[in-house]
Amino acid sequence: MTDLTTLLEVGGPVAALGGGAAYARAKHPGVYWSTFGLPISTARLLSSYGSVMEACGLTVAPSRLRMLAVKATTRREVRPVPPRRGIIRPTSTGLRLRLRLAPGQEPADVAASAERLRHAWGVHAVYVSTVKPGVVELRLVGFDVLRQVRMPRKVDAEFLQVPVALREDAMPFVRDYRAVPHQLTLGATLSGKSMYLRHLIAGLAPQPVALVGIDCKRGVELSPFASRLSALATEPEQAAELLPVLVKEMEDRYDLIKARQGIAPGTPAEEITSDIWGLPESERPVPLVLFVDEVAELFLVATRKDEERRDEMVTQLIRLAQLGRAAGIYLEICGQRFGAELGKGATMLRAQLTGRVCHRVNDEASAKMALGDIAPEAVSAACAIAPERPGLAVAGDTSGGWSRIRTPYLSLSDAAAACRESAHLVPDVPVLKPFLPEVAIRPVESPALVTEPRPATG
Repeated sequence: MTDLTTLLEVGGPVAALGGGAAYARAKHPGVYWSTFGLPISTARLLSSYGSVMEACGLTVAPSRLRMLAVKATTRREVRPVPPRRGIIRPTSTGLRLRLRLAPGQEPADVAASAERLRHAWGVHAVYVSTVKPGVVELRLVGFDVLRQVRMPRKVDAEFLQVPVALREDAMPFVRDYRAVPHQLTLGATLSGKSMYLRHLIAGLAPQPVALVGIDCKRGVELSPFASRLSALATEPEQAAELLPVLVKEMEDRYDLIKARQGIAPGTPAEEITSDIWGLPESERPVPLVLFVDEVAELFLVATRKDEERRDEMVTQLIRLAQLGRAAGIYLEICGQRFGAELGKGATMLRAQLTGRVCHRVNDEASAKMALGDIAPEAVSAACAIAPERPGLAVAGDTSGGWSRIRTPYLSLSDAAAACRESAHLVPDVPVLKPFLPEVAIRPVESPALVTEPRPATG
């Protein structure tokens, strides 16, 4: 009887601990990782490192000097040599460690074994990156960080950089306009495309840049940010007037660059290799970011007159995409679908958009439009995005690299508030003043009127 009582006394806390661990793993994976997952995975890694590396084929035959030293000092069997392991650095989402590759190995050998390492050490994913020749870093992620997105507290973001989402390797996805000047963002309804756009605008609002919007859905997407926009077109007719002004502004900036550098006035803009960042800060024009929401609305036509207007607008967008980077003009093109069926110039415009972000789409053809020409293997990843995970997307660029990202939730009111707080930073761009949006003023709530009670009648 005493033994049974003791067993119950010990088993109760153990069962409670196990239940708490299971609950934390399901509802609070970050807490579970810091409490249970981190020590367990670290112990697995330390105890099985050599055998796991040998099973994955990541060991090499020892050098002749090592073989002689082992035979001379011990009678143990000479085992293959795994990569030299560095210090294990725990993080809030996983582990990091560096490996010095053995002679004859390359980073691709370790990357090919990432899935085996994941199962061997009991983590959610393993990512491999090259630090320097002969040294790679293993980034072990303990849980699915895209299920409940929590951005890092500190992100090193410089001018024209916006940390807009979290990557699947727990690193922030930073939209860098200096490195990737133009981007195409696709996504079906309720896929999280608008949330991605909110983060971009809210992140750029505190920076000294001019924000221009074209939203042919009567401005329902971009009008809440009107207090921070330098120009806004809500109809195709207004967009047809705004785009030539932007092209003229780009040409004027090229003239400024040529005048400063002593280039002949008649030199074509295509032959100028410098940009506004070579100008003194006092003479440098303010960078300009153009947001185009539902770009398909600019391509749709009903009459021949609309077709002529469409061709002009597409030509101007292509010119901005081809030449705008050097003039400090960057494009953010958004839509549900984008391809050759939109009309003349669509594929030519898409070819100029270096960055690609594809949210959940309704068909495989849409994913191929966004990613098929830069990373064909990413198309299947984009098609596998579930509807219950809004904000999840596949991001890539023309270098061929890609990764899964997810944008954290940002309410429309918070994004609009960030724009209102930065309204004083709207730069003075004279050519855009005719397109300056009207900012709606919130009505002041008046106190309830107090009425005198009516006298009783009877």
